[in-house]
Amino acid sequence: MLLLSLIDISLPLKNPVLQFSLLLFIILFAPVLLNRLKIPNLISLILAGAVIGPHGLNLMLRDNSIILFGTVGLLYIMFLAGLEIDVADFRKNSTKSILFGLYTFFISIILGILVALYILHFPLLSSILIGSIFASHTLIVYPVISKLGIAKNKAVNIAIGGTLITDTLALLVLAVVVELSGGALTGTFWIRLVIGVILFGMVVLLLFPIIARWFFKRFDDSVRQYLFVLALVFFSAFLAEAAGVEAIIGAFLGGLALNRLIPRTSPLMNRIKFVGNAIFIPFFLIGVGMLINIQAFFKGYETIEVALVITVAATIAKYLSAYITQKLFGFSLDQRRLIFGLISAHAALALATVLIGYNIVTGYALNGDPIRLLNENVLNGTILFILVTCTLATIVGEKGAQNIALAEAMDDVAETIVPPTEERILIPMNHISTIDELVNLSVTLKSAKTHNGIYAMHVADNSTLDETAEKHAEKILEKAAVAASSTDNKLTGLLRYDSDLVNGIAGVIREQKITVLILGLHQKNGLTDTMLGGAPENILGRCNVTTFIYKPYQPLATIRRTIAVIPEGAENEIGFVLWMQRVINIMKNTGSTLVVYASKLTIVCLKETYSESFAHAEYKQFKEWDDFHALSREIKNDDNLIIVMSRKNHPSYHPKMARIPGYLNRYFQKNSFILIYPVQTGIAEDTCEDTPLQTLQKTRVNFENILKKAYKRVRR
Repeated sequence: MLLLSLIDISLPLKNPVLQFSLLLFIILFAPVLLNRLKIPNLISLILAGAVIGPHGLNLMLRDNSIILFGTVGLLYIMFLAGLEIDVADFRKNSTKSILFGLYTFFISIILGILVALYILHFPLLSSILIGSIFASHTLIVYPVISKLGIAKNKAVNIAIGGTLITDTLALLVLAVVVELSGGALTGTFWIRLVIGVILFGMVVLLLFPIIARWFFKRFDDSVRQYLFVLALVFFSAFLAEAAGVEAIIGAFLGGLALNRLIPRTSPLMNRIKFVGNAIFIPFFLIGVGMLINIQAFFKGYETIEVALVITVAATIAKYLSAYITQKLFGFSLDQRRLIFGLISAHAALALATVLIGYNIVTGYALNGDPIRLLNENVLNGTILFILVTCTLATIVGEKGAQNIALAEAMDDVAETIVPPTEERILIPMNHISTIDELVNLSVTLKSAKTHNGIYAMHVADNSTLDETAEKHAEKILEKAAVAASSTDNKLTGLLRYDSDLVNGIAGVIREQKITVLILGLHQKNGLTDTMLGGAPENILGRCNVTTFIYKPYQPLATIRRTIAVIPEGAENEIGFVLWMQRVINIMKNTGSTLVVYASKLTIVCLKETYSESFAHAEYKQFKEWDDFHALSREIKNDDNLIIVMSRKNHPSYHPKMARIPGYLNRYFQKNSFILIYPVQTGIAEDTCEDTPLQTLQKTRVNFENILKKAYKRVRR
């Protein structure tokens, strides 16, 4: 009792440990309790903030710590939006995003000015400021979109790109109004703004990726990588403020700069999302809720009038923008809902604008009271406006997002070339230093959305068993399991005792029904000039599964381009669609640029079959394997080389393939490479599980129709 008497538990709480504990319990239980009332998670945290805040039960003040974490949460949302956006689609849809942002801005600000002037009867400068509140919005629904995995949807890309336009213009209007209220608007203001924005954009978009790629290639510590990313993002936000624009623009561009360096399947991406969704974003939502003062709405009808008018008018403006976008770009009803959810929530920017307007005094009344640019009625009305718009945006946006996610999942099943089969990836492991990259490759190759199906094995020589060797094997498998768990995937470790490495691997492939095999080469070791030398070649001869032989010279995340060399006739192999799907996954998950070297017919086949997946690929004709070493002049630093191989006496086999190991050792020592050996018919079918072939035979007819079209096109 004596100890308790020394702790201050008076309200509002001042003990930092107790404050933080209370906030964590709210983040943990508020969504669970309010979900029973069908209240979305985001709104439940805002309501919880209103209850515990200074205008509710007064359990906590909205002090500097809440403001700090809230600011971090808002910047985190914008950072995630830039990090997860499809850069290729973002560039492709940049014109649409700019158009969307412009008409969204002008519809909102014009309607806001008219409403403020002729309904609420505010002066012109105050009306312009209210119009800027209408125009800006906060991507409060984005965490829901991120969790559902639809961040790359075209509607999301256009809405996020448009958000940059609307928020930038709204903040520019705010800056101009502040300048006008304090005196004249000079040319120095515009010169300083333009120069600052150009320098800021060049530093973030051009310099940051170079620095980040250098860092990721040299430091693989997970904690250090995460801290480095946070430091870059918040420094980018600071640079934006120094340039004269809002910090959220800097956070978004910081995410955009790091987009290709942090694959969505990587452990680093998993940590970024985890920390943001667990701590920073919930703190931001609770902080918004703490601003809500329900009592202010009963002080007079003026506050309710302002809140009602601006809420209805702003919602109409955003709905019109979403409706026009749907009709203009041919979007579905759910995509319209999604866009409306993204652009109709007003939170941080609206609050910042109204507080700035409230603090600007333009004169004094006869009784000595200050005349503010935005009065107390607008301040209190905006708080209710924030609550209502966030609630409406979350309900509508979440419904659209869930329907789109469900539709995309159905399309994935319906449109896949190969019927869904159980995916099982095996990684034999010997060197601790290559474990992380081998596991990363396995996660990158995965097609299924399940979090299991990865197996790591170590073959121990049963003729020389000792305790040290067993501990070494357990250490390798344990590290592999940790590496997989950091990407939210479950890895099954297998310790095999066998006097022959090939027998051990072949046995596991047969017993576990493995569909994909990944063989890793140590960075310091090359291939022998006689094919693969020993075990790998024996495994290829005995086991008929799609096999990847991988030498990781640098992390997959730092790859700029993927150079794929495909032999003539590869499309005639029965395993073509299997390894092609894996290559598509590599491109999708790493964001690297694809350059294809193949025959004319193979190129036409790829364009015919995978036009959407390889929309931005570059194609070059590759005729003679004798010219393979000439590729060394085309390969640059940070390029990854993928070579599709074949076994003897099969359609895509070429005798010159035997020279590939020598070429790799001689000309490509400082590049990562992957050799792909497809599933092929008639290979040791008595020794390895051959179920994938049965599945492929059923779908070969459809693919052969595609090949016939490709042949006709080449003849023309």
